Amino acid sequence: MALPDDFLYELKTRNPIDETVSRYISLKKRGKNLIGLCPFHGEKTPSFTLYPENGSFYCFGCGKGGDVISFTMAIENLDYMESVKLLADRAGIRLPEQGYDDSAHRLRKTIYEINREAARFFNSYLNSPEGKIGYEYIKGRRITDATIKRFGLGYAPAEWDKLTKRLRSLGFNYEDMVTAGVTLKTKSGSFVDRFRNRMVFPLVDLRGNVLAFSCRKIDPEDYGGKYVNTNDTPVYKKSHNVFALNLAKNSGEDYFILCEGSMDVVMLQQAGFKNAVAAWGTAFTPEQAHLLKKYTDKIVLTLDADEAGQKATDRAISILNAEGMDVKVIRIPNGKDPDEFIKHYGKDGYDRFKALIEGAGNDVEYRLFKAMQNKDLTTAEGKAEFLSKAAEVLAQLSSPIERDIYASKLSEMYEVSKDAIMREINRGVRSASKERNQKQVRKLTEMPTVDRINPERTKNTRAANAEEGLLAVLIKNPDLIPFANQHLSTDSFITSFNRRVYEVISELHADNRPIDLVLLGTVFNSEELGRIVSVTVREDARANSKEECLTCINVIKEENSKSSLNGEETDDGDLAEYFKKLAEQKK
Repeated sequence: MALPDDFLYELKTRNPIDETVSRYISLKKRGKNLIGLCPFHGEKTPSFTLYPENGSFYCFGCGKGGDVISFTMAIENLDYMESVKLLADRAGIRLPEQGYDDSAHRLRKTIYEINREAARFFNSYLNSPEGKIGYEYIKGRRITDATIKRFGLGYAPAEWDKLTKRLRSLGFNYEDMVTAGVTLKTKSGSFVDRFRNRMVFPLVDLRGNVLAFSCRKIDPEDYGGKYVNTNDTPVYKKSHNVFALNLAKNSGEDYFILCEGSMDVVMLQQAGFKNAVAAWGTAFTPEQAHLLKKYTDKIVLTLDADEAGQKATDRAISILNAEGMDVKVIRIPNGKDPDEFIKHYGKDGYDRFKALIEGAGNDVEYRLFKAMQNKDLTTAEGKAEFLSKAAEVLAQLSSPIERDIYASKLSEMYEVSKDAIMREINRGVRSASKERNQKQVRKLTEMPTVDRINPERTKNTRAANAEEGLLAVLIKNPDLIPFANQHLSTDSFITSFNRRVYEVISELHADNRPIDLVLLGTVFNSEELGRIVSVTVREDARANSKEECLTCINVIKEENSKSSLNGEETDDGDLAEYFKKLAEQKK
């Protein structure tokens, strides 16, 4: 059952979009609107615009748009009803008694409950006599009881189905346990635990929900890899979450320490670095960078020193730079990871690691350090090879001032003419510029990308522009909808998506309901709602009048007639009828 209009209006009124968005990003006034850096993609120049007048937002960079509900869905990674509930809770509004039939929402709620009970089971089992082997392993890793409690660490028993039986006794069905990723169905049809004889790290989101588990092998002879992680589920996407962010966001520090593994995070936080986090179960992703950007602009990377770790560092630097974040890189001596480093120095671990952070170089210095590796700088050949690689690194910098500063440093350190270094850098800059231009040309000459929202738009540009112009006028001036209905049927629309929008706003007006995004959001998904907002924004300069409305209608009719003619076998009579229609439309 749909939510009542009055409830949705109250929800929107009690959650002003400017106040809601300000929880996540900084906004600045620009005329009657507000602008800020988009939280959904990396950018350095604000393209995210808020329109308090009609409660909408639109990003001119990535194309996301909508109202306060769709913004909450996107920023919190929630479905529609979960977003409504979150906003209702914030405003102290009760959901309608007769709610809705949303099986997806109920499934997500069930999975959250299964995960919570599983986390409790793992933690309690760790602290029971039966879980002694797991407890001894964790204590052997020098993890304290306080840290076990802080992270909710646990132990998955070695038996085949101990957790599954426990969850079944609580009333959960097997299918939901499998969907949650804690139970497996065997070929014989029985159900067994997914995680066995492993140390358990639960992933907790910012609202305290247990999303997933990462389970570390404690017996080298046991089955499976070093870590077994929850696969993607209806509540968990491994590329969208960051381990321990729920704890680190309250650390009081203005930066995060980004580690490679959960054990590194546990040991660093235990040592006193409460701002340590990790991207677990996957290589670092843009989605994780977006999430971190909500809380800080500064990242200290401390990934493993082996070849795989260096590749991961390069990838993370690239992604974080795209987000416009300030990146520094720690180089831990002797190739140790943070876990090993902290344990090696014991009581001095905090001070030693703090010194590494304070001495961390930025991402440019890290890349220069990498360029120096395996080169004999005491020889002319080795020095020339390094400086050539260094020039390639500096050519990637967008700031001429930065390039000049680093060139001066290299000239002084290696007793090489600065002019020679700058010539090499500028050669790289020109080469990179040429490559970018070639890519741009290729992009322009490629076949146009399919429009996922309105796939018919590409082949019907004139019609789609007229349809969007008409929709913009009608959404901003609903009193013109009856006029449009008199002159244009829905069948005249060329593109299906615009036809659907026209039908919906016409039905809303016929039912004496306003054309409001909060109501359109009950019919269209977030991407579609973003497109509707973009149409009204892009068409803002158009005159909102009957004349403009009629102009758009006539173009739509012309294009519809052309489309009909091109799609059928025609004779001279058909052509005569076609031109007669055109003449009538232009009168």
